[in-house]
Amino acid sequence: MRAHPLATDALLSLGVFVAMVLMSFADPHGPHGQPTFGTRTPHVLSLVLMVLAAAALVLRRRHPLGVLAATSALALAELVTGEPRAPVAMGAVIALYTLGARTDRPTTWRVGLLTMAGLTGVAMLAGPLPWYAQENLGLFAWTGMAAAAGDAVRSRRAFIDAIRERAERAERTREEEARRRVAEERLRIARDLHDVVAHHIALVNVQAGVAAHVMDKRPDQAKEALAHVREASRSALNELRATVGLLRQSGDPAAPTEPAPGLAVLDALVDTFRHAGLPVDVVVQLGPEGGAALPGAVDLAAYRVIQEALTNVRKHAGPGARAEVSVVRVGGSAEVTVLDDGGTGADPSPAPADPGGGHGLLGMRERAGALGGSCFAGPRYGGGYRVHVILPV
Repeated sequence: MRAHPLATDALLSLGVFVAMVLMSFADPHGPHGQPTFGTRTPHVLSLVLMVLAAAALVLRRRHPLGVLAATSALALAELVTGEPRAPVAMGAVIALYTLGARTDRPTTWRVGLLTMAGLTGVAMLAGPLPWYAQENLGLFAWTGMAAAAGDAVRSRRAFIDAIRERAERAERTREEEARRRVAEERLRIARDLHDVVAHHIALVNVQAGVAAHVMDKRPDQAKEALAHVREASRSALNELRATVGLLRQSGDPAAPTEPAPGLAVLDALVDTFRHAGLPVDVVVQLGPEGGAALPGAVDLAAYRVIQEALTNVRKHAGPGARAEVSVVRVGGSAEVTVLDDGGTGADPSPAPADPGGGHGLLGMRERAGALGGSCFAGPRYGGGYRVHVILPV
């Protein structure tokens, strides 16, 4: 209905026309005070007015005030000329509701009161029925309820929109604050690293120059200068370790105890997921050069992307899921792809970027971006998820 409002209004207009035609055959003043059906027939003019009033409702959302004016004029024409009267005023009632739902409250009540007074006044003064007849009072009640209902719907929509806007604004504020704090912390750490490196490298440069100058003539001073170089280097490493340690998470080792992982140990990584119940198929095609052709940073990034992607499959895919891993050398790039079929009962929403403290999808994108590559992650057609990373070699 939201996607095709004109078609919706056309169906509504057709339903209103059918209702008006059926009601025009009913006589509310039948024997014993009971309404009867089929005892009277509307005139041709009444049918024409009903057709015009229903047709005008097709444009009720685009021109609410103009449609209300047109339907009210047609209703007044029926009240003045029609005997027996046909319910042409039904179109004006719906148009008044539309006006109340799509304009402001002062406009609704001003136009609504004018419409109520005009239609009810003409209905009371025109025709053979007394002014207090139920048809006249019913017209007054229906027009009043239409204006009130339209205003209530408009108020509720405005309230919901305000709540949604406040929630979105609060979310944007939180995200901006988080980004600001991250940027400030990165800038502070960058300044600390700059100060540490610049200070100690300057000392190392000076002492190395002294050692080179006096190496031949005064080897004792050269040894002392080299000792200063070693001390400055050790101090720089200690301060760098302390500064970078601020970025470590709780539980991380204080220093690496083994070489950085890469595609050479990919089989061991995949075996851990297979033992955990996740079938994984692996294809690695790096050309005749083999895995050594990849630089260390690219090799490590590819390993970490596969590790994180398979972790997400294990956590978010349904039972019985299968995964496929491929690492292919294409020209000057290495393309890493991790696919899963979603299994049964999988969560259709994308895996969260940071569900339990890890880097998740955000970490994959940052690793690829740091190397000048790109990362795409999203649901697959037919179910499952796809992670595709391109890393320049």
